This record gives sequence, structure tokens and C-alpha cells, in this order.
Amino acid sequence: MGLRIYNSLTNKLEDFKPLDGNKVNMYVCGPTVYNYIHIGNARPVIFFDTLKRYLEFSGYTVSYASNITDVDDKIINKAIEEGVSEKEVATRYADVYFTNVKDLGAKKPDYTPYATEYIQKMIDFIQELKEQGYTYEVDGDVYFRVSKINDYGVLSNQQAEFLDAGVRKSVDTKKEDPRDFVLWKKTDKGIKWDSPFGVGRPGWHTECVVMSHDIYHTMLDIHGGGMDLKFPHHENEIAQCNALYHNHLAKYWMHVGRLDMNGEKMSKSLGNVVRVVDLSKEDLMILRLLIVTAPYRSNINYNDELLTQYKNEYAKITRAYKAAALKLDLAGVENTSCDNEAIEKFKEYMDNDLNTPNVLTLVQTLVKEINQIVRTQDNEALAVKVNTLKTIMGVLGVELTYTKLTEENKELYNKWNAFKKEKNFEEADKIRAILTERGIL
Repeated sequence: MGLRIYNSLTNKLEDFKPLDGNKVNMYVCGPTVYNYIHIGNARPVIFFDTLKRYLEFSGYTVSYASNITDVDDKIINKAIEEGVSEKEVATRYADVYFTNVKDLGAKKPDYTPYATEYIQKMIDFIQELKEQGYTYEVDGDVYFRVSKINDYGVLSNQQAEFLDAGVRKSVDTKKEDPRDFVLWKKTDKGIKWDSPFGVGRPGWHTECVVMSHDIYHTMLDIHGGGMDLKFPHHENEIAQCNALYHNHLAKYWMHVGRLDMNGEKMSKSLGNVVRVVDLSKEDLMILRLLIVTAPYRSNINYNDELLTQYKNEYAKITRAYKAAALKLDLAGVENTSCDNEAIEKFKEYMDNDLNTPNVLTLVQTLVKEINQIVRTQDNEALAVKVNTLKTIMGVLGVELTYTKLTEENKELYNKWNAFKKEKNFEEADKIRAILTERGIL
């Protein structure tokens, strides 16, 4: 059947057919680097990393770009507050962000464009919009004239007159239309650049259009981000792209639901955030399992009960994997085959708009089978199930680790078993602690 995904642009499930054979260009809106990211920010990082992994597993060649917004009012305010440059603030938090990405089990995107590296290209882009009559200037600010776009609202699936509800009219009375947005902001505060429109800096909605087009020079296959970016950010990206390139920027738009905290939106202003930087490596793998096996378009209500549920789930998976890997290691069995039926089920579920809840059920079945076989002498069958589990978890990006036995550790393991047989549990427990610390048990 092949992969089917939900396209936010058309609001329906569609067969996934890239624009150029088996090559996929994917762009995802990245962070504004003025602070540490929280686990809600981590959800799109994890999801789109998993999507890339599955596309590659399915035989596609994927080029993945995700930007760094390193010019923004929040960065400027942080720099002023700390008495340092905007670059210092942005560099500090971008570096931590990339460490977070790695710790979350995600691969760094192929391209990570920084907004400040594209300022001249943004100025040229705005100038071109101006020449084609899509802009107007008021007191040094340059605005995009939304009324010139016939299908404005196509992504948020609303009629133009209802989109005003998402715009705060009171914020800027200089606009011709409340839906119009800033392309270039006049400012004398913080980092700024010279331009034909005066001294200032570009608007956020322009950055991603310019960066993605400069990297790929063509329409994207997939543009993604959190559900909260759908309007106005992504809608405004489409409007600008429509104006100059006469397309909707991407063939498929994919949006990920929020991760709420105890039923409330997670936000720094509410003080209900859990920062990625504060979690251990194991906790981050548990978080990844939780996020990646939830329906990606639905909100997740994160709470202690849910976290405990997934801690137990992760413990069951890793315990079964380690016990099986140890048994195979001791037996000297190496087999790279997979259970074809299980892999076909995995593909069937993933091809259905990444139905990972069903994949989790499949994983739970594999874990039960591994636990049953590990008590037998059928090491070849065990190896097949273990490889299948590792393959699936690898696509999900959930790490399963096992430390291959050295001669010293084999000797320790045999001593542990000997002490257990002798019912010398005090000595057995001491060795067990060492083996556990070394990642063997």
C-alpha cells in the first residue's frame, strides 16, 4: 500500500509521493534560542526525527533541515538583561539545544540554518515582494498585504473574515488589514541591519521561507512543526511563497500536537515546564518512548501517572532485551535475521499515518515472546526476535543498550550464578550490583 500521511493542507489522509522520485526534502521550524527547551518543545524534535528514520527505513533518501532563530525580541531582551551580546545568548542556548537533541536520541538535521546568516537574502526577498506590489511601509515598518492572496487561510482552513480572531487588532493600528504581518521591523533596540527600508531586522514569518528556499531551491515535500505554528506562522509562510513562487511552499504539511502538563499548556510564563536539560539520559529515553508511541496529531497530557506507566514500559523492554542479549552472548550466537511477519506488521502500522500506538502493542508482544523463548534453549529463534525488537526500536529512536561480555565479565557472571546456586545471596548481590553497573544486567 505504501505510506499514507495526514496532510494539514488538505485536511485528509494522502498517499505519500515525493516530488522527485524517492528523494524527500523536509523542513521543520526549529527553536528560538533564548532559553532552555522544555519537554513540550522536544515533541516535534522527536517526532520528525522518527519520521526521517522511518522514511529512510522505507527506502527514501531524506534531506532534513531545521532552523535556528537567533534574532528575536526575546533574545534581545535576554541580552540586555544579562549585559551581553545577542550572539552570546543565541550561541549558548543553541549549543545546549543541540546537546538536548542528541540526548533525546535524535540525529542532528542535515541543515541547521541560522537566521542571522540569511539577512541579506531576506532583504532581497522583501525587496522582490515590494517590487511586485505585495508590501507597504508605515513609519519604517514593512508589512505584507494579505488581501492580495486569494486563498489566504488555506492551511488553517478558515475563511478570511474569520481569521481576524487569531490576530490581536489592538497591537498595531498602523496596518491596512489586521491580518497583515511585519516583513521588516524598524528598530533602534538590539541587533539590527541596514536595508533599503531603513535600519531594522526581518520578521519571523519571512525567515523560514527564505532559508528553506535557499537550501532546496524548490518546493518542499514536507514542512512540519508544532500545531501552534499552523496559524499565523505557517499560514504567513504560505502567503509569501504564494506571492513569489506561486505554490504552497510544501506538498505535505504535518503538525504535531502539544504536550500539556496536567491538562494545562506547558509554558515558561506559567512556570509548569520540565526542562530537557534537567532530565537524565534514561529519563529522556522514557520520554522519547512516551512521545513517539502517542498519536502524533493529538495532545499528550503529561503527568506523574503517565510517566510512571512509561517508566515501567521502558523497564520491561530493556530488561527483556538485556536478558536475551546476554543469553545469546554467552551462547556465542549471532543471527541478523528478523521476524518478517512482525516487520510487515510494523510497516503496515507505520504506513497508516505513523500509527505508533499499534507499534507499541507489537513491541509488547515481541517482549512477551522474548521472555518466553529466553527460558528455552532455542537461541536461533531468540536471536530473530531480539533483532526484530532492536530494528523496530531503532526506527523509533529508542535506545536499547547491552554491553558485550569481556572475559572478566564472563567470569563475574559465572561467579554470580555459582553464588546463587550455593544460596550465598550476600556475595551474589554484590556481583549483581557490579554487573548491573556495567550494563550487563
